[in-house]
Amino acid sequence: MNDAVWNGRTFDGDRRVRMCEVGLRDGLQVEAAFVPTEDKIALCNALSRAGMAKIEVSAFVSPQAIPALRDAEVVLREIERVDGVAYTALVPNVRGAERAIDARVDEMNLVMSASESHNLANLRMMREQSFRALAEVAALARQAGVAVNVSLSCSFGCPIEGDVAEAGVLGWCERFVEELGAGGVTLCDTTGMAWPGQVHGLARAFLQRWPGTELTLHFHNTRGMGLANVLAGIDAGARRFDASIGGIGGCPYAPGATGNVCSEEIVHALELSGWDTGVDLARVIEAARRLPALIGHDIPSQIVKAGRRLDLHAPPADFEATRERALAREAARAH
Repeated sequence: MNDAVWNGRTFDGDRRVRMCEVGLRDGLQVEAAFVPTEDKIALCNALSRAGMAKIEVSAFVSPQAIPALRDAEVVLREIERVDGVAYTALVPNVRGAERAIDARVDEMNLVMSASESHNLANLRMMREQSFRALAEVAALARQAGVAVNVSLSCSFGCPIEGDVAEAGVLGWCERFVEELGAGGVTLCDTTGMAWPGQVHGLARAFLQRWPGTELTLHFHNTRGMGLANVLAGIDAGARRFDASIGGIGGCPYAPGATGNVCSEEIVHALELSGWDTGVDLARVIEAARRLPALIGHDIPSQIVKAGRRLDLHAPPADFEATRERALAREAARAH
């Protein structure tokens, strides 16, 4: 068993959890305010230095469709590349793939939905049409020597159709792995419908069938079960998780969806539980604190609001006087 040393402690190799930061894409895509390009670059650099295993930097989509990410090429070209960090981007079609390759992306993240209704609402295509388009992108990626990950939206439920059958989800995963040659698959809880038992069962089934394929789990905290679902995934053997700085994000075509699970909250919880994320939590919190000024509103992160478990507070101004009075009363009582 391989040991890992992190933050002065030694972990066995199975205690390592790899964090993929998606706030720069999934988080910013739904924001009304355009975050300046230089601030996106600075945030990405800060997250790289914080030790994220992977960062989804942007999306190579139509600027008319998602204007918040219209600077994808510039951001990806001008970030500082840190050894050991994979820089990925969402790529919807061949044109997007060509742009991503030109900007030196490390991995293309291709997206479709497990649900026909959500796929139509989100991508304006039937699932088979989406799959054919992804096959073209995957072929171009192979030619360019770029890794491919496929994200399957609504793997744990669809806001239009309801439950999504596990067999159907695994059927699409089989096609991604065996027909497209995807090196990784992300199972996405797009609108926060997942629950821990469901997560455990689906993650375990995937890992048993494709142990050589990287499985990532992507949760939203819409119904307050984000962290519980992460822990259920870990219990099933998953070791890769998407999360968003500050807890921002959401699908623009998923009514009622709230932010992704929060990067600093997940790292904080896992660190306390003895898991090695390789992430410098203080640096992530510092980066998250920049967000309200950039996006123009508060962020969900409870760690930013309340601090870490042992971030203690100064006593009240009259603390010493109160203590002296209490000691005086105790002395009088003793006599």
